[in-house]
Amino acid sequence: MHELTELLKNQTILWNSTKLVITAVVTTIIVILLLRMEKKLAKKLLDKKRNINLRFVESIIRFVVILLAVEFVVMSSPLTQTFGKVLFQGTTVLAAIAGFAAQPVIADIICGLMMSATRPFDLGDRIEMEDGTAGIVKDITLRHVVLQGIDTQKFIVPNSKLNGMKITNLSYETQTRSIPFRFHVAYDTDVDKAMAVIRRAVEDSPYTVAGKPVGEDYEYGPVYFIEYAASSLVMATTVYYEPKNPTEVVKSDINCRVRRALNKSGIEIPYEYVNVVMNTRDAAQPGDADEP
Repeated sequence: MHELTELLKNQTILWNSTKLVITAVVTTIIVILLLRMEKKLAKKLLDKKRNINLRFVESIIRFVVILLAVEFVVMSSPLTQTFGKVLFQGTTVLAAIAGFAAQPVIADIICGLMMSATRPFDLGDRIEMEDGTAGIVKDITLRHVVLQGIDTQKFIVPNSKLNGMKITNLSYETQTRSIPFRFHVAYDTDVDKAMAVIRRAVEDSPYTVAGKPVGEDYEYGPVYFIEYAASSLVMATTVYYEPKNPTEVVKSDINCRVRRALNKSGIEIPYEYVNVVMNTRDAAQPGDADEP
């Protein structure tokens, strides 16, 4: 009788184990298919409108689907139900995890929700952080934002860090991007001539466009004489360009063109230097130390 009981017990364990494995495999296949369908649908929507709300909601959906799948598999077998109840239904355990181990995670998720709601930027926008990090917003997840830098560089910035600092959006609610430029010229420069040379150099660039709204039309950004610096006059302008052109390429082209144009026009680009003037009248003469 005891041997029969042990046999039945072993068969039950074997059956429950087999059932758990089958359930896990089938659930995994279903989850993979669902996530692929969701990814294709999200890609179509994001291709039409590159919106961080859609991307963040996609991340939440994926997380919830995976979490529910794990809970379903764990709770489907008597072998793992106790563990499942503690893991998914034990509010004390969840509270402890959220309170101690998952504080950075919770902060990133909450900040991600805030950025998704307020939308300080969208996918495809170029942003510059106050610490100097700059790039194109390629992705946003529950925990971080991915920025595409120069060439193959990618910056992974936690949502909580990005949400807590000042950022500059070069393409906020506009079809073009813009960069401010400042150019220094010598004090004796004809200001009107310098402004005209800089403006003509900017307009001649193949990367720039007329992006400043003026009524119903657009024009190139004007050049301003904005400041007397320590050793120069400061000219400033805003350059507009299309998102397809890399920002670093535009910066390099404009700086080279303006430099060449100023040199060709005979306009000096000053630089800071120090003149040291020595007063030799009171300097000690050779032999002074030998006098009585």
